[in-house]
Amino acid sequence: MSHLDNIPSTPGKFKMEKSPYIHNRMRWHSSPVKLTFWSFIFLGLIVIFFFRSPSSNPLPQDPSRRSLRTYNWGGPAWEKRVRSSARVRSRNGISVLVTGAAGFVGTHVSAALKRRGDGVLGLDNFNDYYDPSLKRARQALLERSGVFIVEGDINDSALLRKLFEVVAFTHVMHLAAQAGVRYAMENPSSYVHSNIAGLVSLLEVCKSANPQPAIVWASSSSVYGLNSKVPFSERDRTDQPASLYAATKKAGEEIAHTYNHIYGLSLTGLRFFTVYGPWGRPDMAYFFFTRDILKGRSIPIFEAANHGTVARDFTYIDDIVKGCLAALDTAEKSTGSGGKKRRPAQLRVYNLGNTSPVPVSDLVSILERLLKVKAKRNIMKLPRNGDVQFTHANISLAQRELGYKPSTDLQTGLKKFVRWYLSYYSGGKKAAG
Repeated sequence: MSHLDNIPSTPGKFKMEKSPYIHNRMRWHSSPVKLTFWSFIFLGLIVIFFFRSPSSNPLPQDPSRRSLRTYNWGGPAWEKRVRSSARVRSRNGISVLVTGAAGFVGTHVSAALKRRGDGVLGLDNFNDYYDPSLKRARQALLERSGVFIVEGDINDSALLRKLFEVVAFTHVMHLAAQAGVRYAMENPSSYVHSNIAGLVSLLEVCKSANPQPAIVWASSSSVYGLNSKVPFSERDRTDQPASLYAATKKAGEEIAHTYNHIYGLSLTGLRFFTVYGPWGRPDMAYFFFTRDILKGRSIPIFEAANHGTVARDFTYIDDIVKGCLAALDTAEKSTGSGGKKRRPAQLRVYNLGNTSPVPVSDLVSILERLLKVKAKRNIMKLPRNGDVQFTHANISLAQRELGYKPSTDLQTGLKKFVRWYLSYYSGGKKAAG
C-alpha cells in the first residue's frame, strides 16, 4: 500500500476572397494616408501583444498567464531551506530537483525519493488549472516529510540559475507541465508556455550547470495520437498528434534530442499512460466520475463510431513512481561541461503503462460497486476535441531496461483512490466541485 494512500477537427477550408488590393492597386499606392493608417494599426497590435506577453505584469484572471505572477525567493533563510531539503541523507543517494512537485505525480515521486534518503527540492507555480487548495494540501504533506517546495515558474531563468548555484543537483525530475487534452482548445498558449518554453528554459540552465544533471522528464502516451496499431511501442510513429497537448509533448521529445545532441545532456522521456490514484487530478475522468456519482449528477460515457468501445490503459500511481525512480537510478551522467558536449550522452524514452486497457464503462461499474451508488450514465459520441478511442502500452523496453513491472489492477487501485477521496472530502470540510 502506498505511503500516501491513507493520508488525510477537421481543419476549416480556407476560402480566398477577392482582395480590394487587386482592384484598387493604383489607388492604394497613391494613398500614403492609408498606408500610414495601417502602419499605425499594425504597430498598435504589436504594442498590445508586447504588454500582454509573459514579460509584462500579468492579470491574474487571465488563464493563459496565471502562472506568471511574481514570486518572492532568495535570502539566507530561503537558501538554508533549499539546502536542507536537497541534502542527501543516504550513502548512495542522489540530489533531485523535482519540478511540478505539488502536482499529482510530482508529490508521489518527491515523497518516495525522500523516504529512501535522497535529497529532494520541489518547484511549483501552484497555478489554478484545477483547485489550488489540493496542491497546497499536497505541499503540506511533503513539508511534513521534509520536502521544501520553492514557489516559482520554470520559465524564470534567474530562479533556476539560483537554485543550481545553491545546490549541485545530480538529477532533475521534470514533471511541471500544462496537463489536459481538452483544455488546450480553451487556452492553447498555456501549453506552449509550460510544455515547450518551460522545457527549453530548464534545459538552458541545465546545459550550463557544472556539473550538468541527468534529466528525467514526463512525456505522454498522447504522442501516439492517431496510431491504430496496438499496443503502442516506442518504435511506433508519433507524428500524428490528435491534440495540441500531444503536439507539445512530441515537440518536447524533439527538443530533448536537440539538447542531448548539442550539449551532451542525459535525457530520459517517460510516456505516462492515464495515471490515477490518491491525491489525483480533479480533471481526470475517474476523479470527476466519483464526484458526480456521489452528487447524483449524470456522467458522460463516450463511445466511438459504430458504438465502438473507448478504453484506457489505466496505470496506478505507485507503479508510475517505481518507473520514475528506476529511470533516475539508471540515468547516466550528462557529458557536457560549460555548455559544451564532450562525448555522446544517454538519450532514452520509455512507455510506463499497465498493459491492460479497460473500457471506460467498466471503470464506471467498478466505481458504482465501491461507492455503492448507481451512476446516471449519459452515452455520448466521442467528440473531436483531442481524445482518442484507446491507449495501450507495450512496456517490454521498460521491463527489460528499467525492471519496470506494474502490479496494480484497476479494481485494487480504484479501491485505494475511493478510500482516499472519501477521507479527503469527508465531513463537508472541502468542496469537491
